[in-house]
Amino acid sequence: MNQKLNLHFKVDVPVSYIALVEAFGTKRADVGIVNTFGYILAHEKYGVKAKLRIVSFGRDQYFGQIIARKDGIKSVADIKGKKFAFVDPASTSGYLLPAKIFKERNIKPQEYVFAGRHDSVVSMVYQKQVDAGATFHVPEFNEKGQPMDARRLVRTQYPDVDDKVVILEKTGPIPNDPVIFRKDFPPEMELKIVQALQEYVKSEEGVKVFKALFNVTDFKPTTDSDYDSVRSMLKELGKSAQEFM
Repeated sequence: MNQKLNLHFKVDVPVSYIALVEAFGTKRADVGIVNTFGYILAHEKYGVKAKLRIVSFGRDQYFGQIIARKDGIKSVADIKGKKFAFVDPASTSGYLLPAKIFKERNIKPQEYVFAGRHDSVVSMVYQKQVDAGATFHVPEFNEKGQPMDARRLVRTQYPDVDDKVVILEKTGPIPNDPVIFRKDFPPEMELKIVQALQEYVKSEEGVKVFKALFNVTDFKPTTDSDYDSVRSMLKELGKSAQEFM
């Protein structure tokens, strides 16, 4: 990007989704890739614009999943009165989707925690620190026939995780993570960055970089209205993104 546009890009990974959202509010971030819920929150608070959407495994949407130990509870209904792990208050697959299901079915865990990361949720379920948890879901398998959902993040540490931790239910779908721009970012520069990203992701180097990042295979144009389905979920829960937080 530096070479293509003759601009200097400083890249950072904030400590949380909320830190990323607030970086746009204080103009410490100009462009970024954010999760779906984080985008809706940033749009509500700071008017950020979604211009591209991630395409992964040929899909521009993704799913969530509710997981548990194979030797533990057998259904989502069994979570009632148990201990549950969410990812983050601003995680769509790791909080919003399971919260919607819990409300619809009147399921109330006795206790819940925010693990902070998807791999942490899987680890907590594996180690029996919680009875169940919520993470992202990917329906594809790798070349070894292993599932590519959040369990893959701890497979090196726990080689038997696919056998010990099972999916109780899949949630979603929801639109993939967007590439967003600060509200008052110069339109002409915004267009150049969008075009450069679309070209780079298809280059020989870009293919390797984005596959390693999050199995990103392409970027497709997107608009704010593409995320209205997630806003509808929030309305069903009776809150805006800020109120939900």
